[in-house]
Amino acid sequence: MNLLRPTLLTLVCLAAAPAMADDLPSLGDASSAIVSPQQEHQLGRAWLSLVRGQVSQLSDPQLKDFVESSVYRISETSQLQDRRLEFVLLDSPQINAFAAPGGIIGVNGGLFLYAQTEAEYASVMAHELAHLSQRHFARGMEAQQRMQIPVMAGLLAGIVAAAAGAGDVGIAAIASTQAAAMQEQRRFSRQNEQEADRIGLVNLEKAGYDPRAMPSMFERLMRQYRYDRRPPEFLLTHPVSESRIADTRNRAEQYAEGGNSDSLRYQLMRARVQLIYEDTPGLAAKRFRAMLDENPKLDAARYGLAIAQVKRGQHGKARETLQPLLQKAPNDITYNLAQVESDIASSRLAEAQSRIERLLVLYPRNYPVNQAHIDLLMKQGRIQEAERALDALLKTRGKDPDVWYLVAEVRGLSGNTIGLHQARAEFFALVGDYDQAIEQLDFAKRRTTNNFQLASRIDARQRELLDDQRAIEDMLR
Repeated sequence: MNLLRPTLLTLVCLAAAPAMADDLPSLGDASSAIVSPQQEHQLGRAWLSLVRGQVSQLSDPQLKDFVESSVYRISETSQLQDRRLEFVLLDSPQINAFAAPGGIIGVNGGLFLYAQTEAEYASVMAHELAHLSQRHFARGMEAQQRMQIPVMAGLLAGIVAAAAGAGDVGIAAIASTQAAAMQEQRRFSRQNEQEADRIGLVNLEKAGYDPRAMPSMFERLMRQYRYDRRPPEFLLTHPVSESRIADTRNRAEQYAEGGNSDSLRYQLMRARVQLIYEDTPGLAAKRFRAMLDENPKLDAARYGLAIAQVKRGQHGKARETLQPLLQKAPNDITYNLAQVESDIASSRLAEAQSRIERLLVLYPRNYPVNQAHIDLLMKQGRIQEAERALDALLKTRGKDPDVWYLVAEVRGLSGNTIGLHQARAEFFALVGDYDQAIEQLDFAKRRTTNNFQLASRIDARQRELLDDQRAIEDMLR
């Protein structure tokens, strides 16, 4: 995993410095005088672009869709006012999740490995949304507004460490120089964690989950890592004590029993993640097979076995494994997409097309279904149709670098060279490489001979990116 650039800590701190523009603080919100909500939004997007450019991510459409839809659902009953959320799903088996200023939600793949039920997963997400709704970053800046910039960097060291991985020596060195000054910040962080627990519990119950999942997850993690020399990043950035667990447990017990604890869809997503981090598909298949032998009715294990068989090229066995699931739930997206993946890989393209066409009628706006359709079109060599399908997908996922990366590839295959460079520019901008983005637009402009309107649009976009780049550079000065 790549490490974040050292300037990232400076960026997040300088961007949060007192505003010199005419932003007015919200009435009754003293922290807005230090960092306005709009500044947090801009800071978060700049931070996100740098993280995307430096940290490996999971590009699985089904996982991304699950995280996005589940968190948006939880946010509907939260105290979060600005729901312009963006997500980053990090390719790490370590358990962690974090919230960054401006509505950025980060999730490690490892969270699915350790959160054994959807309610446990949702408890972590509700906790992170509480950090955002209570503007803990801005309030932390308010509490530390007299700090020098190097000390202020510590306020986001935990978030950056979460993204870069626990082994970042550079961040450890920065944090170690600030031990004395961070004592007050740690106290404030403990208060933030307790407040996020309390508000997260309320939101968890409102969203229909069992609030007892939060203390249960904390207890299990604490037991699991009690004797480790270095706890997982989640416990470092979200320190859990016996008193905190007891407080959370007492509060959770005050709610009536009966909230949702788990779902099959969550367990299917866990199976996908378990396969990602298994050493080989063969080992995953053995583990899922053992689970099925113990409980033949465990649909998530049967699904896990099927996708492991697809990865191993055992398409006949995968079809046989999937058949009972598809008979039980013939319209289930996850089961059908597993069969589509197998059919595409084994060149059963007519069957894949028939299945995809039916899914598109049932779920025309579903991201994973549309992505599978595009994959099929590319496999069939129908590049022009794939390009049109991607243009439609961009209307809802225009901030997704994975989509822009594929757009560039397809436009290149279709001979749309100008569009190829435009797509590359958008991809590079989303991952924080503005020099490359601006250069790609230069390449595009050189090919717009006698097309004044297109050249003007490219010029306008290039000016926007230059403004964004200058804004970030100003933060770094």
